[in-house]
Order: sequence, then C-alpha cells, then structure tokens
Amino acid sequence: MTAHPPASPDPCPTLPSLAAMDRRSLLRSGVAGAAGLAALPGLASAKAATGFGFGVASGEPGQNSVLLWTRYAAMQDTALTWEVSDDDSFTAIIASGTAIAKPAHDFCVKPVATGLEPGTWYFYRFIGPDGGMSDIGRTRTLPAGAVDRFRLGVFSCSNLGFGYFNAYGHAAQDNAFDLILHLGDYFYEYNDGRYPSAAQKVAGRAAWPDHETVVLADYRLRHASYRADPDLRRMTQLYPMILGWDDHESANDSWTGGAENHDPGEGDWGARKRAAMRAYREWLPVSDADYAAYEVGDLATLFRLETRLGARSEQFSVEKLLEGKGSADQMTAALDAFRGGDFVTPERTILGTAQENWLADGLKASRISGTVWQVLVQQVLMGKLASPDSLLEGLAAAAPADIKSRLQAAALASKAGLPLNMDAWDGYPAARDRLLASAMNADANLLVLAGDTHNAWAFDLAHDSARAGIEFGVQGVTSPGLETYLGMVPPKIMQQSLVGRNAELQWADTSQRGYMAVELTPTQASCEWRFVSGVKSRSVALAGKHRMVSRAGSNQLSQG
Repeated sequence: MTAHPPASPDPCPTLPSLAAMDRRSLLRSGVAGAAGLAALPGLASAKAATGFGFGVASGEPGQNSVLLWTRYAAMQDTALTWEVSDDDSFTAIIASGTAIAKPAHDFCVKPVATGLEPGTWYFYRFIGPDGGMSDIGRTRTLPAGAVDRFRLGVFSCSNLGFGYFNAYGHAAQDNAFDLILHLGDYFYEYNDGRYPSAAQKVAGRAAWPDHETVVLADYRLRHASYRADPDLRRMTQLYPMILGWDDHESANDSWTGGAENHDPGEGDWGARKRAAMRAYREWLPVSDADYAAYEVGDLATLFRLETRLGARSEQFSVEKLLEGKGSADQMTAALDAFRGGDFVTPERTILGTAQENWLADGLKASRISGTVWQVLVQQVLMGKLASPDSLLEGLAAAAPADIKSRLQAAALASKAGLPLNMDAWDGYPAARDRLLASAMNADANLLVLAGDTHNAWAFDLAHDSARAGIEFGVQGVTSPGLETYLGMVPPKIMQQSLVGRNAELQWADTSQRGYMAVELTPTQASCEWRFVSGVKSRSVALAGKHRMVSRAGSNQLSQG
C-alpha cells in the first residue's frame, strides 16, 4: 500500500536574475556553493543562500537501503542530521546519521540510510544546526521475494524553457508509483534563446545562467534553476528515483571524445565533461557508479546503463557523408558503400566492452535466479527506425531551401537502408546486435526503456529475424517532437507512415508530451502513455492515454 504523501513544500525562492553576470564574474565570486551565491549582488538575503532552499529527494533504492539528498547552503562546512521514520511525525526513528554540507560539493549531501526493511515506505528529513528542518520526503525500498506488481513512472527530455513540467505534476498527484525513472535530458545546456528560440520560449520559464553551461559553476546553476520548479520538487519529494544522464546534461550529441555542441573555443572537452558529471552527481540523488543493477524481488532486474560519456564512439552524419556529392547517383553510391563498410564495423560501441560484458553476465544471472523481467533503464531508442522516404520526398519538394536538402538526404538514406537517427542504437548496429544476442542467449524477457526523441514509441525488437524483446519509448516532458519540424503532416498520417515503413514499430505518437506509467507483473508488462493537455500553462489535466501490453515470454506487443 502506498504511504500517504507528506505536505507540499514551500515554494522554492526566486533568485534574482543572473543575466547581467558573465561567466568570468561568476568564477571570480567562487560560485562553488552558497558562499559564492551570497557574494552575488542582491542575493545575500535570498533564502536559497542560507539553509534548505531546494527541497529533498531520494534515489538508488535497494532492498535495505536508500540514498537521501538535500542541499544546505552556508558559508562553511555544516553538519546536518538526517532521520528516517515509518511515519511523518517521526515518532520512532528507524535510521539516522550526520552528513556534512561542504562547499566542495556545492553544499549538497547524499547520505545512504541502511538497515531498512524491503518493500517499505519511509519518511525522511534533514535538520540544520539551528534546528531548522528540510521538507519531509517520502521514499521506498525495493521489495524482496515474491512480487505481484511494481509500478514505474518514466520520464525524459525536460526542457524548462519550452513550458511547464505538467507530467511531473500529474505523476505526483497520481500518487501511485513505486519508483520514478528519468532516462536523461533532465535539463538542457543551451544558452537562452537558442532551444527554445525566443519565439518558442514560454514566459516565466527561464533557466540560470542565461549563457550555455560549460564550466562547473554553469552546470551547478542550471541544476539550481531546475530544482526551483515546484512540480519537479514535489515529484522528487514523493518517490525514490533512478536517473541516468543522456547528452544535454553535458552537451548535445555527446560521445566519449566530444559533442556536436562543443567547440575548441569552449575549452577542453574532458574538463567540460568532468564538470557536467560532477554537478549532476552533486545535485541529484544518484551514486557515482556509471552503471548499476537493481533487484525488484523475483519480478525484475533493472539495469541502469551509461550510453554517452564513458565509451560511446562518435556518431555518423549522413549530411557530412554526402558533402561534395553533386548528383543523386553519387550520393546513392556513397550511401551504399557506407552501409556495407564503416556503418557496420564491430569496433563501434555505445556501452564499451566492460559494460557490455557486465550486462551480458547480469542478464544471464537474472534469468538463472528465476527473475521474470530484465529491464534496460537507458537513454536512446533500440528499435529500428527509418524515415518514410516517399513522405520525405513529397515534403522536400515544397520545403524551404534550408530544410529541403536535409529532407532529401534523409529520403536517400532511407532508400539505401539507413536509419533515421544515427545518434540512437540504429547508428551502432554491431553493438545492438551484440546486446540483443546476449539477451537471447540468456533467454531474457527483455524490456527496453528509452527516451531522447521527445516522441512516444512501441517496438517489437528482433535479432536475426527472431523475437528478442520489446521497447517502450517515452515522449518528452516538454521538449517538442516531430510535430514541430514536420508540422505540415497530420499526426495520424505521420504515425501511419512510420509504422508502415518500419517492421519493428508497432505504434507511435509524434505530437504530444507527457510520460509513461509502466506496470510489471509476473505475467505481463504494460505501458500507459499519458499525454498532458499542454505545456504552455501549468495544469495536471490529461488529453489522452494509450496502452500496450506484452505477455511474459512472448517478446511481442499487443494493444492494451
């Protein structure tokens, strides 16, 4: 039974605009934590600069433990007391301890409460040296033994500038999940006015700083601006979480050696990557492990994967491949040569050898132990997805010049048997084959969860023409989908064209925002895509739902 939710937190303080501050000024003032923030003009008296200013969160649940998070801003190392109880009045303290809020960690603390009972709801809080208290949080340990049902709320692609986090608000109000999964793009690194553009940006939805996040101070401030959102704060107050970064927590289309949105003028990529990872691990209830497994009794093993910064090979670009190819014949020849050559080279990887081997062993061990479901908590689509070339050719004929060439290239790539998105598993076919082969060798009931695309998807996964698993792809919380770029195509026509072109794709929605409610039982996995009524104003109303199910052992989806 779900424990009653604690009271909603007080509104997070609104910090003064930092638009006038450049990065050099921020670094001079030492924005490594509250001491630096307090040094900024007009900010010394802000609540965010002293005490508990950004709520609480919990994550990394185990069967007897959970990680707790808060931020306590001060001017020096400060000892906090944390307490865990089975009721929100804290009559009996189940676990407690001390955590030191340090400037070196931006005054964020992440103690791990141990000695807890499996499958149990708990309440927790932090107490400052002056007796001041944080919000009361609610969390839950993972169950042990026989489990008859487990519910996951699944999110991705939360761009503050595009609108309100109504998906978070709905999940918090629903009060029906055991665990929240965030599959990446928890925030976006862009400067103000780029994505979204000034015309697309929703009034009042500004992120700090207004320039692109490049150095540690930038990333910390961006986290702070997102934590100020009331719906994000409320959801993270109510549920334990498992999170993994995708690309925008560092830079767009990142890989181990660089990113599309990083250039030499922004400094060393390695330094930027380390700064992004450090701030992420400070400001979120996550461990420092790049990848990890979580046991949900005998029902499921959740494998949290790292698909971006550790080992990923650089993405291919069809547009770069076609540069200098003047005729359609030259383009086709280049694409054919690429498809049979560099595209399928086995050295290209997303996970890296160590993580691939860890996952293969984990899938096998999970099934040997009798666990029903093997769930990949990861970032990018695994299902095969090609553009509907006939639709793209028709669009290209009437498209503006700056879009026409891209549509033509995408249509040629589709005809050549190449995928729509080289930044997904589609761009790493040998790595995908290895993963699916390991799942089949383990006789896994493979369920892949994916974000990244801003659109909703349901795939039957295949390997060498055999059924290998299923995939649920989650739409964005606010980030816009294909309706923004191909708005001239009615959503139903787009869905029909995509499903008709791609054998593995069973269903899609390319025009609505929201989240997924995934339920696991010993006999089936189901997904309910929940579509919010909009993101331009704050509301928890839904515009609709879609449900699909898969029977355990079938590796096949059906309408719910």
